[in-house]
This record gives sequence, C-alpha cells and structure tokens, in this order.
Amino acid sequence: MPKIEIYTSDLCPFCARAKNLLNNKGATFTEFNVDMNPALRIEMTKRAQGRTSVPQIFFDGNLIGGSDDLAALEVSGELEALL
Repeated sequence: MPKIEIYTSDLCPFCARAKNLLNNKGATFTEFNVDMNPALRIEMTKRAQGRTSVPQIFFDGNLIGGSDDLAALEVSGELEALL
C-alpha cells in the first residue's frame, strides 16, 4: 500500500468524502489539517503545484489531486491498482 497523505480542513465536505472513500478501501493515511496553520497550507500549495483548495491527496509523494480526482480513479478502477 502506498504512503498516503491528505491535506484537509475541518468544514470541508470534499475532504470528508475523500477520507470516507479511502477508509472504505481500508487505506491508511496521514492527515494534515491546514486550518489555523498557514505554514502547512503553504507547504501543501507548493507540493500541489499551486493548488490551494482542500483536499490535496498524495500517494508516495505523487499528487493525486482533490476529491473529484480520487473519485474518478475509483470509477475508472485505477484506485484499486494504486492501493
């Protein structure tokens, strides 16, 4: 299983959707909450190639994208192969 990292915010429904999908797949992940942490948000933005929205999801350091990107991987069947 890849090392999964996800940058989130407390009130973000897309973050909850992405975490639920990963949990339903039995994936473990490290969550970084960017609320009230400007340095962490800057780190996320740099890693996410300028994207500022949450969630931003990484598998083994590679940007997967946001919740919609993760859902698209699930629909296409590619998520299973990545996990």
